[in-house]
Order: sequence, then C-alpha cells, then structure tokens
Amino acid sequence: MSRKYFGTDGIRGKANSFPMTPEIAMKVGMAVGYLFRTSGQGRRVVIGKDTRRSGYMLENALVAGFTAAGMDVLLLGPIPTPAVAMLCRSMRADIGVMISASHNPFYDNGIKLFGPDGYKLSDALELQIESLLEEDLSGLMVTHGEIGKAKRVDGDIYRYIEFAKRTLPRNLSLDGLRIVVDCANGAAYKVAPAALWELGAEVITINNEPNGLNINEECGSTHPVGLIKKVHEVRADVGIALDGDADRILLVDETGSVINGDQLMAVIADSWARQGKLQGGGIVATIMSNLGLERFLADQKLSLARTKVGDRYVVEHMRGNGFNVGGEQSGHIVLSDFSTTGDGLISALQILACVQEEGRPLSEVCHKFEPVPQLLKNVRTNSKGSLDNSLVKSAIEDAEQRLGDKGRLVIRPSGTEPLIRVMAEGDDEGLVEKVVDDLVNVISSVKSAA
Repeated sequence: MSRKYFGTDGIRGKANSFPMTPEIAMKVGMAVGYLFRTSGQGRRVVIGKDTRRSGYMLENALVAGFTAAGMDVLLLGPIPTPAVAMLCRSMRADIGVMISASHNPFYDNGIKLFGPDGYKLSDALELQIESLLEEDLSGLMVTHGEIGKAKRVDGDIYRYIEFAKRTLPRNLSLDGLRIVVDCANGAAYKVAPAALWELGAEVITINNEPNGLNINEECGSTHPVGLIKKVHEVRADVGIALDGDADRILLVDETGSVINGDQLMAVIADSWARQGKLQGGGIVATIMSNLGLERFLADQKLSLARTKVGDRYVVEHMRGNGFNVGGEQSGHIVLSDFSTTGDGLISALQILACVQEEGRPLSEVCHKFEPVPQLLKNVRTNSKGSLDNSLVKSAIEDAEQRLGDKGRLVIRPSGTEPLIRVMAEGDDEGLVEKVVDDLVNVISSVKSAA
C-alpha cells in the first residue's frame, strides 16, 4: 500500500491544508485510539506540542478523536519531542503524540506518534492507520458511556528536566561555563535554560519568547548566525542551538565556529569507547555523514554503519544491531542509553561532560577530524524517474569512477520536496565541485527534455 499521509517522520504539511487539517487530525486520533483500544494495549494518551499557533487547533482535534475512541488524554503543553517519548514510558501511556514540524517554519505542522516503549510506531502500524483514515470510522467509536476523558497536566516538564540532568555524570557540574542557548522560540524555551542553570552554568538565553509565529524564524539550529553573534558578544564558552521541537542540536564553540552532528557523534563515540560504554563496535549514521567521520572512526578501530536519511532509519538499525550511538549530520543525535529518539539537550550535556572532564575548550574537544570537502546541490524536478534515464545513469557511473576510492557520491530524491539531491565528497575539492556540477547539468537537461 502506498503512503498518502505518513512520511519518514510522521504526518507533516502546511497547517489547515491537506493533510494538516483538523478533520484529519481528529481521524488520526480516532484511528490510533481504535487500533490500540481493540488490541487491548490500554487507553492512556499523552500529547505534547511545540509553540506553533496551529498546535492549538490540531491538539483539540486530536483530543476529540482520541476521546471518541475511548482513550483518556493527558495534555502536556509545549514540550520537546524527546520529552514526549520519555514521558510516554514514565507515565505508562499507551500512545505518545507530538504536534510539531520540527525545524520547519511556523506555517507547517505535523503529528509524530510513539508507542508505549517511547519509539516511533512501526511501518506496519502506520500502514494500518493509513488504511483506517480512508474509512468511515463513526461506526467503530465507543458508546456514550465509554467516551474518554482529557485533562491538562502541569509540572511534567520538570520530570523531563530532572531526567536530562541525571544523564550528566554525578561527579560533574557545569560550574564555570558560560553558555548561550538558542531555543528557536520553540518547545524547549523553558526546559533547556532551566536544566543548564540548575547544573551550574551561567546561562544566556536567546529566542525564548515564542508567539506562535516566530518558531525557527532566523534562529535555532538551521540559522545559527544570531547565536554566533551572541557567543562573541558575551564571550561565551559554548553556544547551543536547538530546533523547534528540540530533537536536534548544533553547537558553536568559543571562536564562533559551528560544530555539526558528525563532530558531535565523533566526540561521544570516542569518549564512550574509552569508558567501555560504546556498544555495537561503532556508531550508526546516514549516507550524508562526512567521509572524514568514517576515517576517524576507522582509526579508532570503530565502525560506521550508514542508513538512508531519516532518524527513524538510524534508530531501526541501532535497535536491530546493538548500537547505542547514532545520528545525522544535521544534529539528530540518538543515545539509546537515555532516549528513544533524537534529544538535543541530552546530546549537549554529553558534550559538555567531555569539556568539563578534559578541561579543554569546546573548539579543541570537538575537533576530532578534518571533514573532507563535501558539496550538495538540488535539482528541482517533478519526476523522480529522471534517475532511470540512461544518460543520467551513465553520468553517475562516470562520476563514481572519477571519484574512485578517494571520494563518495550520493544521489537521492528528496522525501519531502520535488527535488533530486546530488552530493559528492572527496579529498580533491575541485574534482568534487566538477562532479556535482556535471551531474546537475545532466539531470537538468534530461528534466528539460522531458
């Protein structure tokens, strides 16, 4: 069955347009509630959201659907995605829901679903939900005496704050560190500054005044310019950039340089391996992670397993093969000793632990390898079939031969936009640029001819 609603990270789209309408949100609640109720898994749901204005609309629609299916709902309010996953387990909920479009602009929104174990729902369950969304569910709902209850709960963000704080080694604090945290006007605007301050840091917070329309607006992990400026201005030791739902992170060091997910994974993997905590003999990353990371890990006798782009694929490989560190270059870091999904705050704390333990500045701690030159360009197209064209296939083979064993090529259709992404990396920067430009030109010419 082809997917009409679910992508790689739940259901997502523009608010008040298909599929992010209140009607569909209500049906999602009804369908998920029906599946869980009839399978005997229980009837408790926790719902969190980020700070988008449309979250109110979708939240109320989901509540209507879940209660109509006989589920009891606990509303957590604005809270990070990883906190919903954690509280789903902590509060013995059967379903966790996060209303968020992550790093996207305010006009987008999405619905992420978690099972009682805190992991995102399986493909099989998502397909069952897809099927139910195409049906008339009114005849499957409970009778009037079985309709569920809903209430807003206060204070549960403090459960998550305490949980995050406990991931820092007991003998460590953040005393002496001046930290700027960019909350992206998103879900962590209360949580992140509080946790860092309670651990002893001097905290300067920016972009922590959400108004429903300014989430991710020229701030956060996708726009670190303001954070870099603030780090320089206050002479901070560390800058932390979260995204709208705080499941991804980038750091800025004391010199103003941005540190991406590849370097962060290298730091954590190296530290945990030395402590005997690293499982699986390496880490899991995606096809987009830099070749420099792979070479660094190999030098440490550690492996790099690559998956398709998307943190769900990283998590699936981790769970299936016994890894406890994985993530994406974009800053989704999954540390399964603590969390079932990407967690920006907990990832930051693991890096800060290394800074405190080593007594060195962030710029030194987080420079584990020199990234090889990497270039990504997008070709806009309405047809993914361009990649099946004989000219394109021949150009890809030629590019791979030119890069040889000194580089890497990744060609993939975007999962969310009408784009084909062309990425190459290698030791010869000029060759990398030429390979990408040549491929972009061939794909564009084929698209134009079509």
